[in-house]
Amino acid sequence: MPEFLELHSKTSKLLRAAADTAVQRHGLRLGQDHLLAALWAEDGRTPGEIAAAVNVTTPAVTKLATRMAESGLLERRPDGRDNRLVRLWLTPAGRALQGPVEAERQALEDRITATLTRTERAQLLKALAKIHQALLDAP
Repeated sequence: MPEFLELHSKTSKLLRAAADTAVQRHGLRLGQDHLLAALWAEDGRTPGEIAAAVNVTTPAVTKLATRMAESGLLERRPDGRDNRLVRLWLTPAGRALQGPVEAERQALEDRITATLTRTERAQLLKALAKIHQALLDAP
């Protein structure tokens, strides 16, 4: 296996596990924090809009939203102009998680990049952004 792909795969698995542990402290599962973040940025989005924002499928968002509505974190409401659309809205409980979850995510990022210099961190982010764009541009 090519060196980058192997190291990235191993790192990605460890990072997902650490992120999952971090959000579980707030009663969430991995992925739910991304859906919440999309709504914290712009409440009242459709599942399709959220899917595009977080780069997952609309059915995945719908499934997450169902669980999160049952947990009281968000609610579904029909769109005011198009009855075919449903919009997702944060409840007070969902909005209240913003500060703690964002702090948790920042603490995780700080912990895992603590051994990098400021320059190394900037270079890493720049390189990852280039890789991300190359994958978006790939046929």
